[in-house]
This record gives sequence, C-alpha cells and structure tokens, in this order.
Amino acid sequence: MTSKKPNASRHTGAAHKPQPSPSTSAAIEKPALDSQHQTSLVEEAVDDLNMEMAWAKVKANCGAPGPDGITVEDFADWFTPRWQQIKTQLLEGTYRPAPVRRKSIPKPDGGERHLGIPNVVDRLVQQAIAQVLTPIFDPEFSESSFGYRPYRDGHGAVKQIQTIIRSGYHWCVDMDLSKFFDTVQHDVLMARVSRKVHDKQLLKLIGKFLRGGVMVLGCFQPSKEGTMQGGPLSPLLANILLDDLDKELEQRGLPFVRYADDFIIFVKSEAAAHRVFGSVERYLQHTLKLIVNREKSYVRRADGVEFVGYEFRGYGGKICVSEKKLRHFKRRASELLARKGGRSMVRRMAEFTQYARGWIGYFALEQRKSVFTSLDKWLRRRVRACYWKSWRLPRTRIRKLKALGISHEDAYMFGASHKAVWRLSMTSGVQRALSNDWLKANGLFSLEERWSELAPLRRTA
Repeated sequence: MTSKKPNASRHTGAAHKPQPSPSTSAAIEKPALDSQHQTSLVEEAVDDLNMEMAWAKVKANCGAPGPDGITVEDFADWFTPRWQQIKTQLLEGTYRPAPVRRKSIPKPDGGERHLGIPNVVDRLVQQAIAQVLTPIFDPEFSESSFGYRPYRDGHGAVKQIQTIIRSGYHWCVDMDLSKFFDTVQHDVLMARVSRKVHDKQLLKLIGKFLRGGVMVLGCFQPSKEGTMQGGPLSPLLANILLDDLDKELEQRGLPFVRYADDFIIFVKSEAAAHRVFGSVERYLQHTLKLIVNREKSYVRRADGVEFVGYEFRGYGGKICVSEKKLRHFKRRASELLARKGGRSMVRRMAEFTQYARGWIGYFALEQRKSVFTSLDKWLRRRVRACYWKSWRLPRTRIRKLKALGISHEDAYMFGASHKAVWRLSMTSGVQRALSNDWLKANGLFSLEERWSELAPLRRTA
C-alpha cells in the first residue's frame, strides 16, 4: 500500500454537521457536508492514506489469524498483489466478508464470552470503515460515554463517578445487559447508523459484516443477530446503538456514566432508584430490543459500587482498586513468578515487569498508598521464594547466603533448614541476603514507586 494525500473534495454521507464535544480533538472533526456527494464514504474508506492508517492499527494490535489462517506477519505479502482487486470489489459493492472464527473465553464471574476473530483482510476493511465513521458519530456522543472513543478512557469514567457521588448522589442503578454483543438486533442497529450515513453502498457493506456468519468447529453458522466482539467495527456500532440510551438519560436529567455496554445511573434516594430501574429496563427492552440481566442488575447505595475495575467508598467516593482486581493481580503475579517452569529469574522479572507496568498504569487512580506498599511486600517475599527454590540443594543455599554477606553460622542454619520454601522466604537470614535494595538492583519492579510517579493522574480525582 502506498500513501497519498486524501482528496479534500470528498465529503461524508451524514445528514448534518455536528458540533464536536470539548473533549474531542480537532483531529476527528467532521468535514463539511455536500449533498451532491452522498456516496463518497466507501471511497474515503479505501483511500490509500486511510488504508495505511488502518493497517498501522491492525498491525499494532496484532491478534490471532481468522479462519483463513493468514497471520498479521504474513499478511502484507498476501495483500499487496490482491489490493487492487479488493479495492475494486469494495467500490463496486461486490466485496463479501468471510465468516469469523469463534473463540470462547471464560468470564471472571462464570460463563463464557464469545469472540469473533475475522480474517486480517476483514479486520483491515473494518478498521478503515471505523476511521471514516468515527468523525461522523463521535462528536455527538454523550460526554458521559467513555468506552472505545478517541481521547477518552476508563480514568475519565472513574473521575466522573467520583464527582457525581460527591455531588450528593448516594444511590445508583447498576444494570447489566445480558450478552449485549450477541443479542443486538441488526435492524435496530442499522436504523440508527442510517440516521447519519446515507451512503447505501456503505450501509450494505456494514450489513454484510453483521450477517457474515461464524465458523464453529469448522461448521458455518449464520449471524441473525449480534455484532461479534473481536472486529474493529463492533465497539463503534455498540456506541451508536447505546447513544440513544445516553440521550434518553440526559433528557431525564439523570447523571450516569457508560463504558461500552456497562453503565451506572445515579439518583439521590432509594425510591427514585427503583423508579429509574423500572423505566430504563422498559426503554431498553421495548425501544432498543436489549435484555437486562436481572441477576446482575440491582439498586444499591453508591458506597462500595464497582465500575471498570474500581470501587468507590464513602460519601466522598474514594477511588479504590476493587478486591476482585487485587485478587486477580496476585493470581497473575503468582503465575509469572512461579517457582517452577524452568525459566530464568531474568525472564521471570521481565515478564512480570511488563504486566505490572500496564496494571499499575490503569489502577494509578487508587488513592491509598498502603495498597501498593502491601503488594510490594508480598511480591518481595514471592521473589525471595523463587530464588530459594532455584538454589535447591542445602550446600548451594549456604554458598549463596555467604556470598551475599550472611555469616557462616547463619548461612548454615538457614541453608540446611528443612522448613518449606514459603516459610523460609520470610526468615531474617533470607531477607538480609536478598534485601529490598538487592532485589531492586536485580530487576524487581516496585508498584509503590511507579504509583508515586503517576501522581499527576490523580490530581483531579
């Protein structure tokens, strides 16, 4: 693919030009509308520069191959000689997406989430379409919507929830949509897409992606409903559908926060919360044809409510990492720093550091330093246990302890001990040998130090 400047005369197929929200960058500002160019969106999607940008994102995301088995690494060689043919098919409306490959992953709370993995070429086309549609829809999305949008993330959602709680909204309606991505009605969704996109050719192409089907254990299954998670277009389509809910809540004057299909509505009394629950449930079922999961939806006080991995405590809405996420971190850290598997300590430390940096980067809004102090203490003990396990024989342990400055008597006492590894990892001899400074010098990542470095993220929290 070769890059070229986008044609400045091209225009979108939207009905009118929206005013961009204050948080939306000018980089996604929508071009002016010209009613004579209602069929130019597919041309914008297949523009060489747009395709180059789409390929950069698909390549960066990597991902598993679809049903055709072509990997991201092998895709460029496969795609280059076929691009002109694919481009012609897209412009003429004859392009047919392939079925996606289903992959089921377990949910933290039980059950399975079905993902649909498209072929790389379909991911590329979807990404190109999403880049064209985002400037049309995103500027008019709600300020209370934070999921899968440019320049918005979970941190913004967390801070807004804290602001709402501090404003006196101490009751909330926490609703869960049952298998949202699997149950979206195609006609309901496409009716909302077509409000702003008048390009019939692009609408037909999106419809083909929705109805493309799925391969399950080598067998084709048609897609009569749903927008399968796994493709670049699905998050945008979900936001387009649920934007109607956002507008309904705004019209009612209800403060809320939504992240993709997760949303929470705030009120000031229990009675109001029950009224809102009933009316919103009816709106979702009758207007958007979505199903509310009654077992996971409830009315409750805002104190202790969880959202996007955080928990909010007290009338001040103190931001805390949820207990579930803390337990998940310990499980994952235990796997990466496991005392078996034949991996070197250098590799274990590197893998853990990569994971821990991403984890603390997301949970940096936690307001209690003690949480990370405690986790660091636990991590140091686990790493000491890893070293102790790797030394194995008593003579090796005695020699290592002496090399690290432990006296002969203490080295023999601890090194020859028959106590369990986890018990010995907290003894004074092992702690003096594998001191905090020694562990840091040998690559152990400190959550507390990184949390302190990320203090600017918490200034508005």
